[in-house]
Amino acid sequence: MPVTIDLSGSVAVVTGGTRGVGAGITRTLLEAGAEVVTCARRAPDKPVEAAGRTARFLPVDLRDPAAVADFFDRVRDDHGRLDVLVNNAGGTPFRMLADGAAEQQARVVELNLVAPLTASLAAYEVMRRQAAGGSIIMIGSVSATRPSPGSAAYGAAKAGLDNLARSMAVEWAPLVRVNTLVPGMVRTELSHLHYGDEDGIASVGRTVPLGRLAEPSDIGDACVFLASERAAYISGASLLVHGGGERPAFLDAATANH
Repeated sequence: MPVTIDLSGSVAVVTGGTRGVGAGITRTLLEAGAEVVTCARRAPDKPVEAAGRTARFLPVDLRDPAAVADFFDRVRDDHGRLDVLVNNAGGTPFRMLADGAAEQQARVVELNLVAPLTASLAAYEVMRRQAAGGSIIMIGSVSATRPSPGSAAYGAAKAGLDNLARSMAVEWAPLVRVNTLVPGMVRTELSHLHYGDEDGIASVGRTVPLGRLAEPSDIGDACVFLASERAAYISGASLLVHGGGERPAFLDAATANH
């Protein structure tokens, strides 16, 4: 018998859920039956839809604690509950450390670490008053555990996010589960900016053991699992969704010398 995950009746918030990986997460949650509210500073050009259903969008600046608190209060008031928060919003421009002022690097940390903390605190105030609690999912990055030249502050922030999630999982148990989902390279509408044309994307994909970049839906499927009762005993964990990681460079170097 096939195992399906049905999130019907649950309410999920996906920060930055209007494009790229965030939109993929939103679509997969919609397909699983959840009501989904997305948020970002600016409204998307078109709403995110899947399975004949549409995600709701509400604008909010995640760097403004008062606005974030008001946002989650509105979600609770309008939808009656909050079951899932996916802290997906984040990102960074490519900038070597010596090429940017400390203030620029601090803004990257603010977006990728402080903003998810702010959102989680506000979501917890809603979830802890519910008998069923809730699930918070941090979208981390493989950059948290490897050198990240050109995105060092981003990698440091994502490392901090993973540690933050583990502490939250202890402090907020047993009502609220907190986990980190750790994607590798994901193919989105912006992939050409990083990897070039289709041949370039395919070449980069061949460096991944599973032979391709992740699709946003791959990340979304993992979020649906962590949000569901199938993951009821999983908290404080880091789930790698990176296709097997990266082939160690020394193996290719060794082969080239023979």
